[in-house]
Amino acid sequence: MTRRNLILALIVIPILVVSGFYLRALVRRMFFENRPRPEDEMRTQLSQQALQSESGAEQQTVTLYFPNFEAGTLVAEARQLTLAANNTDRIRQIVLALIEGSKQGHARGLPASAALRAVFLTSDGTAYLDFPNEVTQNFPVGIESETLAIYSVVESIIANIPGVKRVKFLIQGREVDTLDGHADLTGFYVSSQATTANAPP
Repeated sequence: MTRRNLILALIVIPILVVSGFYLRALVRRMFFENRPRPEDEMRTQLSQQALQSESGAEQQTVTLYFPNFEAGTLVAEARQLTLAANNTDRIRQIVLALIEGSKQGHARGLPASAALRAVFLTSDGTAYLDFPNEVTQNFPVGIESETLAIYSVVESIIANIPGVKRVKFLIQGREVDTLDGHADLTGFYVSSQATTANAPP
């Protein structure tokens, strides 16, 4: 090999190696890293479907309850929603509206990053709400704050869906002892109007 060819090879080979790494990284970014995970796509579809209006259906006034952590109570807020035909989808709609947050500046019970994995409603009126592990992130700290956040969900569901008598919270499909180290999740929650302020007549 001549000196000229050797120099040319020393120049070209590193360029080819660098180009190969760049192409590999580009392909990975285009086809793998930016692709939504299947569970994220499904969650987005379920959320969109739950909040979409049904053809010909009319909006109804629902009452959502948001925590007032300073007063230790819940505050009622009216919201217009086009409720689904069946109670399971209605439960999902109520929870998603709570995740969306108050439109009147009230505190959040559920963090904006929360999601709902599944909803089950039994014949005896027990609604099972299955949340992912991430629901505890950015969550109000302390037994009273966690309890208010739980009752924000419970009161909102029971007030608007007569078929629901009690609510059971699951995390990642399983029963857990506490929400975030404080509020007890081993039992079932029923309506407790004693914790509610500004409730409609």
